[in-house]
Amino acid sequence: MSSPVTIYIPRDTTALAMGAERLAEEIAAEAAKRGESVEIIRNGSRGLFWLEPLIEVDTLDGRMAYGPVDSQAIDSLFDQGFLQGDTRHPLCQGLTEAIPYLKKQQRLTFARAGITDPVSLADYQQLDGFNGLKKALQLDGQQIVDEVKASGLRGRGGAAFPTGIKWQTVLDAVSPKNQKYIVCNADEGDSGTFADRMVMEADPFMLIEGMTIAGLAVGADQGYIYLRSEYPVAYQILNEAIANAEAAGFLGDNILNSGKNFHLEVRLGAKAYICGEETSLLESLEGKRGMVRAKPPLPAIVGLFGQPTIVNNVLSLAAVPYILSQGGQAYADYGMGRSLGTLPFQLAGNIKRGGLIELAFGVTLRELLEEYGGGTFSGRPMRAVQVGGPLCAYLPESQWDTPMDYESFQAIGAALGHGGIVVFDDTVDMSAQARFSMEFCVAESCGKCTPCRIGSTRGVEVIDRIRNDENRAANMELLDDLCDTMIYGSLCAMGGMTPFPVQSAVKHFPEDFQQPAHNNGARS
Repeated sequence: MSSPVTIYIPRDTTALAMGAERLAEEIAAEAAKRGESVEIIRNGSRGLFWLEPLIEVDTLDGRMAYGPVDSQAIDSLFDQGFLQGDTRHPLCQGLTEAIPYLKKQQRLTFARAGITDPVSLADYQQLDGFNGLKKALQLDGQQIVDEVKASGLRGRGGAAFPTGIKWQTVLDAVSPKNQKYIVCNADEGDSGTFADRMVMEADPFMLIEGMTIAGLAVGADQGYIYLRSEYPVAYQILNEAIANAEAAGFLGDNILNSGKNFHLEVRLGAKAYICGEETSLLESLEGKRGMVRAKPPLPAIVGLFGQPTIVNNVLSLAAVPYILSQGGQAYADYGMGRSLGTLPFQLAGNIKRGGLIELAFGVTLRELLEEYGGGTFSGRPMRAVQVGGPLCAYLPESQWDTPMDYESFQAIGAALGHGGIVVFDDTVDMSAQARFSMEFCVAESCGKCTPCRIGSTRGVEVIDRIRNDENRAANMELLDDLCDTMIYGSLCAMGGMTPFPVQSAVKHFPEDFQQPAHNNGARS
């Protein structure tokens, strides 16, 4: 009897939203009906979201991709020999690895995404998994921290603070209770972002390994993943992966017979954007309302339950296994200037080919939008792009040739943040977008400081008056003063950065503030 044909169907949230669960059942049923022997593996997503559900079939030449596949295509796929990797079907995308969108990427963090069964330890180890942990077990804490410093890794959550410096602070900190913690900020709330979710759903062992290495580095034996509660699939996969890692000795007591311990738990977030701010996250993790703490003291010194704590984003921790496995310099060989390594850029909004693109820092925004994104989904010209989440600037076309690195974006008053890119076509009303920024802050502010709590409410009112043509000149001046107050007076980035998208909209799209509110419609 011939070996079964292996079919890969993602269990990623995006694929599931597009019908992947039903598709897997129907393909299995059709194969049985036709007497075909198949093995269906539920892998993670490759991040080519415009092709989801993307079905892959193992062939002698590699995996053949078909997508986007729906129930109506199943009969024709079988009829045209997709189990044999036949390329005649119109949904055939060719060999997966040869799809230009994927082939041109530089995948370090996402090297295994979409290739493996996310909860299979055998799959993970077969593709270099836990090699970084094994090397870390041979080093002392300072040597691990030095390797992370050599990599040039910076926080991928928005602030871009050097990860090695943060780890050094926690390593050197003295805990009165001889207890330190590793906390992963997985409360991915920025608009247009999904890279953290993809890590957790496609390659969870990588995050587990990165957090364990962090624990070894600073002497912490307890870690927490603070997970966005709107990610139920990630929650399920993470817990399954943690259980598997513990059973195999990669996590828990006496890791790989080293005598060292690290325990890990997943805690669901509070459904609040402000809990993505590290001190608010710690308050929530302690069972309190997510309110921002004044700094200093820094969480690295007085963090979770008052103890020294590393708080890193998913992508920061997920980069660590590669750095320990291949060496810090191998990671630092990618990128430019002080922005070293790679960043998973996430294309969303009005874009034809939305998805994840991991590249070294230095690619331009225009390259991402045109070569990868393929222009707008609507087919209309692009007008504005917001990079970095709802607290970051809107960029006009004149700035799209800016290299995607921290310093270049800072120089134009913008920020990379978590790498999310949201595209708007020429029908967008930028005064409405400015209003949304203030309105978002009203809804998501923790309310602890006046500039954020009251300033955002006043901001909505002032923009409404501008849009209604009420004493426009005076209100434009008032809006400018209000933005300055929020920037310089707010306790954290929630209020301090909310004015950035507002100011960028006023600066780069002034015409939208010079006429009564309307649906702009097409521009000539």
